[in-house]
Amino acid sequence: MKPVSAADLSIFLSIASHLSFSRAAIELSLSPSALSHALRNLEERLGVRLFNRTTRSVALTEAGERLYRRIRPAFRDIDDALDDLNQFRDTPFGTLRISAGRSAAELVLLPLVNRFLAAYPDVSIEVSADDALVDVVSTGFDAGVRFGERLEADMVSLPIGPALRSVVVGAPALFQRYPMPKNPQDLHAVPCIRHRFPSGSLYRWEFERDGQQLEIEVDGPLTLGDVGLMVAPALQGTGLAYVFEDMVKELIADGKLVQVLDDWCPYYPGLHLYYPSRRQVPAVLKAFIEFTRAARRTG
Repeated sequence: MKPVSAADLSIFLSIASHLSFSRAAIELSLSPSALSHALRNLEERLGVRLFNRTTRSVALTEAGERLYRRIRPAFRDIDDALDDLNQFRDTPFGTLRISAGRSAAELVLLPLVNRFLAAYPDVSIEVSADDALVDVVSTGFDAGVRFGERLEADMVSLPIGPALRSVVVGAPALFQRYPMPKNPQDLHAVPCIRHRFPSGSLYRWEFERDGQQLEIEVDGPLTLGDVGLMVAPALQGTGLAYVFEDMVKELIADGKLVQVLDDWCPYYPGLHLYYPSRRQVPAVLKAFIEFTRAARRTG
């Protein structure tokens, strides 16, 4: 067997982590064709096929899966050893990769990231905004941002923002054609803008008052996969929208949107930064965690 370098194995690991040539190419700053060529050379030197590839999918072969399981911990140890050198630096250095939902990134994460980057100019941060639940370990992220109740038990988490709430809003013109809801069941009589999760399921609007909890399956002419896209059609009178209050509070104050069912929309615990508990925390993530804690203490 011809010699195999650490660089060759790094290419294999990146493709195996993402199961995507395009994403691995971006991570490694290579073109997809160069990445594919490097993998073919590696497979020829090893004498085995590591991936089954079609025009639509990439999957590890049995040999590739075994190689991935064996060398991934070793490369992680190398990354941790290199990260240890950060203790000899005055300020953190490196790249931090964070996965977050789109609304979480816009409302809470990015404002914090911008302040952190100003304080630590030697750090770079990559934020992937995706509403699908992401396994931060298998996809190569250092941390993620999600609502606390959606986190796995083996994750360490800390609050990253204030308590939040969602509100129901509609354009004044909408209520010239439809009755204004007085309780959640009245939503069945008004067109609503629905939200479909990446999993394919439709979100049931959640309400609570005096200990009573309700989930309402709404209907309407428009379904969207991004909560942030709901504000514009709500302004045009397409239907009621159920969105984060911070997205629309100025529009409510200006009278462009009318808020309904206010007493059924309580505050709930906000977003959390989370990261794996079973590995060493990189120095740049440690700095971001401390920065987040300090930001919460100072308000």
